[in-house]
Amino acid sequence: MAKKRLLMITPENREIFRHRKAQANNFLQLTMPYLAGFVSTDSFDIRLIDEYDEPVPYDESFDIAAITVNTPNALHCYRMASRLRLHGTYVVMGGPHVSLLPDEARPYADCLIPGEAEETWPLFLRDFLRGSQRRLYRSDNPPTLERLPRPRWDLVKTRRMARYAVISGRGCRHSCSYCNLRQIYHSSIRERPADEVIDEIATLPGSRFVFWDDNFFGAPEYAKRLLKGLSGLGKEWAAQVTLEQCENLELLQLARKAGCVYLFLGLESFSQGTLREANKGINRVCDYIRLIDRIHGCGISTQAGIVFGFDSDGMDVFDRTMDACEQLGIDGATVSLLTPFPGTPLYDRLKQENRLLTDNWEWFNGKTRVTFQPRRMSPEQLFTGYMRFRRKFFSLRSIFRRLCRSRVNILQSLILNLGYRQSIERNYDRG
Repeated sequence: MAKKRLLMITPENREIFRHRKAQANNFLQLTMPYLAGFVSTDSFDIRLIDEYDEPVPYDESFDIAAITVNTPNALHCYRMASRLRLHGTYVVMGGPHVSLLPDEARPYADCLIPGEAEETWPLFLRDFLRGSQRRLYRSDNPPTLERLPRPRWDLVKTRRMARYAVISGRGCRHSCSYCNLRQIYHSSIRERPADEVIDEIATLPGSRFVFWDDNFFGAPEYAKRLLKGLSGLGKEWAAQVTLEQCENLELLQLARKAGCVYLFLGLESFSQGTLREANKGINRVCDYIRLIDRIHGCGISTQAGIVFGFDSDGMDVFDRTMDACEQLGIDGATVSLLTPFPGTPLYDRLKQENRLLTDNWEWFNGKTRVTFQPRRMSPEQLFTGYMRFRRKFFSLRSIFRRLCRSRVNILQSLILNLGYRQSIERNYDRG
């Protein structure tokens, strides 16, 4: 029997494409290379497309097209699916947005796979080969993360300075009001066998990668076992952690020895009241300077997640945040507009208060649009203040001040900061 042609698509939001393209810290998206690892090469010829790098080949014929859908890409994905189906391609959709709003996505796909897909995706493929596929495949129980296949990075068009991605665990114990992780994943926290993670990292084609985990230090004893196994591999990596876990000096020291160069910290705000509003009381502003100094003291840089637009944010929040970042020596930052993703407590509250400004999902990217009515400023003031902060944060003056305060991985941090600066200059300052 002839092999089936399978097209696997990582879509790209055109609203922020140029924004990302100019930066120096892009990493390769894991979802589709990972799911491709579950596909039998005896039964399928796989074509993997990341729209960041190349367009969807609509002029070719495929038996199946699989699309992972996040909220800002949803409308684009629906248009893509409709176009593929006109050519007789069977379209299957999954990803965060499909998991949150399956009823919305249903008219645009032949099959939906919401939620975690380690068990449901292979089951769909087997059913498709038999001609008995269903319209919906849902994971009823948390799938195991043991004996996972290797991502098919060989199918990905590589790019300069790109980092690969690895998962060592899944899930988060916290319930931040703006986050949809608990609505997408099963509630249990799971880790992969440490030896399997180490073996995968040892065979990565590049020397740099990121951990895709929601909270890499979330299970400290597991993290320690994993970090000890990573030492000596000669890899450099970054991970996302909560600041509270950085109290653990042993974890930080093991991470640096294992090749960690950056930790992403979801600080979000420098106001304790705002953090309570966001249900992120695990962050204590009074501990920021001590713990960030501890991270720097271990030779690790910090990338702070900063969000503007909470109800307690007034017009002074931008300057106050700028002063705090320079005082702390924050090496870099991912700066975002508060975005009420569907399924989150934040979305439900703002909808109830009639404060949502649009239902155009393309605006829900956290970078280029304000999607709701802020409490203490206008949408225009929020966006203007956010952009002014980004320009100041990535100004040469601020880069110099912050990196002189940090004194960690200065060359690498300088390159990352200049990448963000270039993105702002190309895409916003020039219209």
